[in-house]
Amino acid sequence: MTAEPPIACACHAAPGSLRARRLLVMLPGAGMKAQEFVEHGFVAALRARAIPVDVVIADAHADLYLDGSILERLRADVILPAMGRGYDALWMLGISLGGMGALGYAREHPRQIEGILLLAPFLGVPGMIAEVRRAGGLAHWQPGSVAGDRERAVLAWLREPGPGPPLLFLGYGRGDRFAAGHALLAERLPAARVVTEKGGHDWETWAKLWQQILDRQPFPPRTGPYPGAAPSC
Repeated sequence: MTAEPPIACACHAAPGSLRARRLLVMLPGAGMKAQEFVEHGFVAALRARAIPVDVVIADAHADLYLDGSILERLRADVILPAMGRGYDALWMLGISLGGMGALGYAREHPRQIEGILLLAPFLGVPGMIAEVRRAGGLAHWQPGSVAGDRERAVLAWLREPGPGPPLLFLGYGRGDRFAAGHALLAERLPAARVVTEKGGHDWETWAKLWQQILDRQPFPPRTGPYPGAAPSC
């Protein structure tokens, strides 16, 4: 059997004046192309605000979610190499299915991830979301066994999102087809870490939400000089 090639990654390093030891890994949703993060201004918005963060856009396609290998592949192909290059803070941005990937990874490896930025994340199939809603929300829901059920496991983990790490920020369109699930998560987060927009499950809405999240200054300030050269993605 031919080995699956590693996840393709595109690096967008911060300018030299913004020495970055923080890395943001961007995960697209199903059917999306990694380049669309660039085309819709996600990297440019970081640079316009002079935020000292390097960016890696990981082309994690939907098949990795379907065959259950996404978390191990993220670890082997993206996260561990980044840690080996000397980054001392890792963040993840996930859109739609990429949001489930980011949450699933942080659930299994919480000490590796400082924060997660979620835009319209897929949190579960409609039946799962309806089950949580019938229970009165995540705080009252009893997940039961989560063995072999990644969606249930992630929702169970989200019942008690602590102050961090990882820090969680959520943005979604009020007309998004997954908005019922987003509202359940929003109830468990501080209001300052939730943004909404008029709109649906589309790049136009996500680009506006991205601007809103960056306006909230999600990345904690880094203080003091860094020893040695900054890493490069």
